[in-house]
Amino acid sequence: MTIDAATTALIPDRQVADDDVYLSPRQLAWRRARRHPGLLFGLAVVVLVTLVAVLAGVIAPHDPYEQDLSQQFAPTVWQEGGSWINIFGTDSLGRDVFSRLLYGARISLIIAFFAASVAAVIGTAIGVIGGYFGGRIDAVIMYLISCKLSLPGLIVSLSLVSVFGSSPVVLVLVIAFLFWDRYAIVTRTVTMQLREREFVTAARALGSSHSRIIISEILPNLLNHIIVVLTLEMAVAILVEAALSFLGLGIQPPTPSWGNMVSEGRADMFFQPHLVAIPGLAIFLLVISINLLGDGLRDVTAPDGRN
Repeated sequence: MTIDAATTALIPDRQVADDDVYLSPRQLAWRRARRHPGLLFGLAVVVLVTLVAVLAGVIAPHDPYEQDLSQQFAPTVWQEGGSWINIFGTDSLGRDVFSRLLYGARISLIIAFFAASVAAVIGTAIGVIGGYFGGRIDAVIMYLISCKLSLPGLIVSLSLVSVFGSSPVVLVLVIAFLFWDRYAIVTRTVTMQLREREFVTAARALGSSHSRIIISEILPNLLNHIIVVLTLEMAVAILVEAALSFLGLGIQPPTPSWGNMVSEGRADMFFQPHLVAIPGLAIFLLVISINLLGDGLRDVTAPDGRN
């Protein structure tokens, strides 16, 4: 390749880099998002699972609670003797595995979203207060965060659920109160940086109260950081709910839950391994996709443009 040809080949990249200067932050983030394969894959899977969960009543071919012992352990569609009537076969009670998988997505997403959202409110409030006021208040906040980090989350959640019950509301509150620390750490660090910025100083000079500065100036600039942490904490909440259900302390049968399905299938896993593999793969795929989505959001919103 000649020097002129090599120079010409570099022109498009230079042009793209020059064009980025004239884009708004939103346009620049949108351009980075379209070029981020991890973000696109994670978003596609999360959207697909969400649609499946919402439309489970329409898509599911059978009632997930209906038992038929005459159809016990029906083979999957890819096994000998299988049919499209029961795509993933049936379990030990003759219930359709595919229908239960679809309805189980609702439980996972609902608990994950609300648990992560409640944790976001708790952690953001604690982190912003500590980061904004500093001093002794921040010292108390850091002490609370250190105490929280010293607790084994899953073990404590097992204890709390065994005492207060395993209803969806209890699961949401337990997971939220045990996994708010990441929000607090992130928002505290960013708030300490924001409180020294010119727009916060200007708001103080205009006589704005602390609450007004926090609500109008600090929180809007924390939103993208909170969203990123929210996606990552949703993945943690899904794993915790599945673990609790697997141990019999989460969502109780006959309500379909991916963790319940793994727990119910383990007794027959050596003869019917798909009863454990199918919900296990569903949990794995959803958690990986949510993590890819969170990492992608972090990359496309980063000031230095990691992508």
